[in-house]
Amino acid sequence: MIHAGRLALLGDLPGHDFIVPEDVVAEIVDPRQREQLDRAIAAGRLRVETITEHDDLIKYAELRRSVGRGEAACLVLAERRGWLVASDEGGRFRREATSNLGSGRLVNTAGLFVMAIRAGLMSIEDADEAKTVLERHRFRMPFDSFRRIMSALS
Repeated sequence: MIHAGRLALLGDLPGHDFIVPEDVVAEIVDPRQREQLDRAIAAGRLRVETITEHDDLIKYAELRRSVGRGEAACLVLAERRGWLVASDEGGRFRREATSNLGSGRLVNTAGLFVMAIRAGLMSIEDADEAKTVLERHRFRMPFDSFRRIMSALS
């Protein structure tokens, strides 16, 4: 979302509040990305949370053995609060998410764009344009257009 310049879109998705663990915030070092993130937080589109519960800190330390700081923090907060996790990470993170959260609790960028299209927040053309931008950042989605995805879902 941040590479496509669509981070603010998260704050508009109906029925969802987006929480960013402070560990994820700390991982954003690119100045342009950090500026986008800071603006979204300042505008109230995203909220920053810190892991403070003793049991959560223990779980976080355990997860850090297999995934990064941001990923571990996302999993701990999602498990504690019953939340979804928005991530495109695969491999070990996906296995940890399924193991700790159960299936159906992980949503990826394409899924977020589908939610935005369904909510009338972006057109299929806007989503395809964002997809093209993401591909320039070496992020590939396994389909040619959101038109095909939306057709398959209807």
